[in-house]
Amino acid sequence: MCCKKPETLSFKRHLSVLCIGLACCLLSGCLSTKSITYFNYFQPTNPEIDELVTNMKAAYTPIIKPGDILSITVSSMDKDDREIFNPFPSTISQQAQFGGFVVIQPIRGFKVDTLGEIQFPQIGAVKVSGLTTKDVEQKLTDQLVPYVKSLTVYVNIANFTISVLGEVARPAQYVITNNQITLPEAIAIAGDLTIYGKRNNIMIIREMEGQRIFGRVDLTNRDLFRSPYYYLRSGDLIYVEPTKAKITSTDRTYQLTPIVLGTMTLILMIINSFK
Repeated sequence: MCCKKPETLSFKRHLSVLCIGLACCLLSGCLSTKSITYFNYFQPTNPEIDELVTNMKAAYTPIIKPGDILSITVSSMDKDDREIFNPFPSTISQQAQFGGFVVIQPIRGFKVDTLGEIQFPQIGAVKVSGLTTKDVEQKLTDQLVPYVKSLTVYVNIANFTISVLGEVARPAQYVITNNQITLPEAIAIAGDLTIYGKRNNIMIIREMEGQRIFGRVDLTNRDLFRSPYYYLRSGDLIYVEPTKAKITSTDRTYQLTPIVLGTMTLILMIINSFK
């Protein structure tokens, strides 16, 4: 029984390390820390800028429009009243996951028709278009007083959704149950940007009065807090573009993969020749 020479084993070991190192070097991409962080931009710089940041616009309040689906809950001490005025179960989410697939479920509630009205039990047609959810709560409360005693009405827009796409950890459509969300919060629930996300050029696509508006936001600039896109609206689409480093890295991977595989094959052939 013959034993392999120590010199041969050492040579093979060095070739293996060289093979792995070569593959890592060829396939890895470079990305500066400065291009993937925005923490430093949120730090105080001077009193003038800090004063401007504190004077933010008021939070956006959604206005009900045709096509919206309202989740309306009427609370009462009487069980029969609760059953009559709450025909739909509370809608928590329009998404369900089965076997790894996300299934969009229909949202149940009072749909606002083309006339801007909903059909509510005992009352009939109620004009809600152009109102806020607080306005509708008060309007329904006033009209339900003859039918229900000690009632409380809660209204929200059940199909208030935003979509986050591109270089984020969890791109998806999200239901916003409290009907209010900011751009940083939307990015947070999407798992933050990946290291390849372009932080200084976030695209917001918004539909307003029959027009599609394309806005840009720089997350590394303090003007973000005063931007009209800081507070998101229902139906907004947030798209995070990839940086040049991501595109270059992807192209480089496709170009160098055959070279790396060929080099590894050659090295393995050399190693086998010493057996």
